[in-house]
Amino acid sequence: METLNFTQEQVTKILEKVAKEKDGYNKVLKLAMEALMRAEREIHNTSKGDVSNGYRIRKAFGMQKQLELRVPRSRNHQFYPLILAILKDQEEEIRELTFKLYGSGLTTEQVGDIFEELYGKQYSTSQISRLFDYAREDVKQWLERPLESYYPIVYIDATYISTRRGESVSKEAYFTILGVLPDRTREVLSIVNFPTESSTAWKEVAQSLKARGVERIDLVVSDALIGIEESMASVFSDISHQFCVFHLKKNLLSYIKPNDKAAIIEELKDVILVNDPTDSIEKAWQRWVEFINKHSKKYPVLKKMKDERYMYYFTYVKYDYRIRSMIYTTNWIERLNRDYKRTTRMRGALPNPEATILLLGFVAMNKKAYSKKIAMLNYDKSFQWEE
Repeated sequence: METLNFTQEQVTKILEKVAKEKDGYNKVLKLAMEALMRAEREIHNTSKGDVSNGYRIRKAFGMQKQLELRVPRSRNHQFYPLILAILKDQEEEIRELTFKLYGSGLTTEQVGDIFEELYGKQYSTSQISRLFDYAREDVKQWLERPLESYYPIVYIDATYISTRRGESVSKEAYFTILGVLPDRTREVLSIVNFPTESSTAWKEVAQSLKARGVERIDLVVSDALIGIEESMASVFSDISHQFCVFHLKKNLLSYIKPNDKAAIIEELKDVILVNDPTDSIEKAWQRWVEFINKHSKKYPVLKKMKDERYMYYFTYVKYDYRIRSMIYTTNWIERLNRDYKRTTRMRGALPNPEATILLLGFVAMNKKAYSKKIAMLNYDKSFQWEE
């Protein structure tokens, strides 16, 4: 092959001229990448005693266009251009970007539109879905990861998302299980979905947590889900349970006429206290019973709220008064539920429960706020906090 001896200045001027042409940037990029690979193959052949063996086509992304690169091959198949590793990293970044856009609330169609604008190639929804494969495995491994042996507090709450099962679509409950670590940071332990809620299902959840390494939980905060307190206690000994007071108030007000709600809400402030260091479960329960007796005359349906299971709404009183506002509701998960809603709002019904848990898991594993330590939790010494 004849060698053309251009000066560096001449080469620069030639490339500048090509770059100014239509689609010139991509032409220069393609020329440079292919030239680098050919030069690298010459070095490989000389050092390894190998022989060139034609080319294969490899696609890459340029400026708003997909490039077709001629990748040199060698006869013994040991030649692998360094630049292909860079292209592989680029593909990983694209897959990561794809799922981040999807996880931020865009539909697969919208993600495809953005990629067409960036890379000049139209992606179908099925192609975008295939780019999610790495993310599916990543989220799956995260949701199944080994857990710590001790969680002082665990919160459980549901969000309801339209989900397709076969030919029908309905709103299904997806429960997030959030654990507080001894260092007072938080992490999502699991996301579960039940077509039908039952005490058996909650026992299976507790056993799953134990199988992943959890040995001790001191306090569970949840709604009054079917049999949840017995199910958790059957797996973790010496566990306490707090039912969410926010849900209690919401359920109670659902029985009250609109004209009476404001007065009831005001009266509840003197029934459910969080800042009184002299309060006790006995006092709190007595206030509740008196409140129910008073209002059940007008609303007889409230009488059922004196059932002893309602005492679980007042477990928080036995803890230090300075942390009661943090353990008498599931509000910490409610904030995550709002993130879920933002991500799923534009999608209509999700195709199946597995796809829904994948999406919620992606949102949960990227919740940076949970890495902050919660001040004042260590005021209560009945939990074993790290110094």
